[in-house]
Amino acid sequence: MTFHKHITSAANDEMKQLARLLENARERRKQGVVVLEGIHLLQAALAAGWQPHAVYVNEQAAGKAELLSLLAAVDSRRCQLVTAAVLGKVTALSTPSEVLTLCMRPEPRAVAAGAACVMLDDVQDPGNLGTILRCAAAANVREVFLSRGCVDVYSPKVLRAGMGAHFFLNIHEAQDLPAVLAAWPGRKLVTHLEGSVSLYGEDLSGAVAFVFGNEGSGVSAEVLAQADTRVRIPMPGHAESLNVAMAATVCLFERVRQLEG
Repeated sequence: MTFHKHITSAANDEMKQLARLLENARERRKQGVVVLEGIHLLQAALAAGWQPHAVYVNEQAAGKAELLSLLAAVDSRRCQLVTAAVLGKVTALSTPSEVLTLCMRPEPRAVAAGAACVMLDDVQDPGNLGTILRCAAAANVREVFLSRGCVDVYSPKVLRAGMGAHFFLNIHEAQDLPAVLAAWPGRKLVTHLEGSVSLYGEDLSGAVAFVFGNEGSGVSAEVLAQADTRVRIPMPGHAESLNVAMAATVCLFERVRQLEG
């Protein structure tokens, strides 16, 4: 394959900009871009129809058949070859990825009629957020609403934890969740330790909204006030609560169980 450029210096303007984008959520939002690290995320993006704005290939991986087959679907004018040493200075990873891909940040589509959704109130841990997105995609719940206080959904850590889920979800960022919930046409379920009903006794079909809160403080009072049902996940063993990503997994796959049953 022929590459448009061969970048050998970390002082290169594109590399300095790439480093800023990887480090800074505000810069990513300002530029309206997403940075994908690794072959798997590039593969998932292409499968979902995303078109890379720029692709930076680690020269040590330039001969990999798997990578070359993906690059065949990309305009070669957007593909740059970069030394491993330079990429090592750009990324926070201990070993630089085979490829870094720059894409434009997507705009959310209109919510599909009758869709279920996940609403996240100030979820701060990137691993938790990425895991919840991965779970939502696996459970075929494609509408995701994030409050303004959530960690950047397109941060490198969230993208890695999501394992490609982002590309198959309709993600609505920086939402006023109380207002979104007030307008939601279906049922609104909030997981709560003092929930009045068990999750397993609820009908989870249809346009149900699953609401999950911050790791430490849970769902805010304003969001809680808009819920029509507070549900608890029965825990007969010795634990105060479940991690938010675990709670989301239990709820979403109870919905799958009901629909499949």
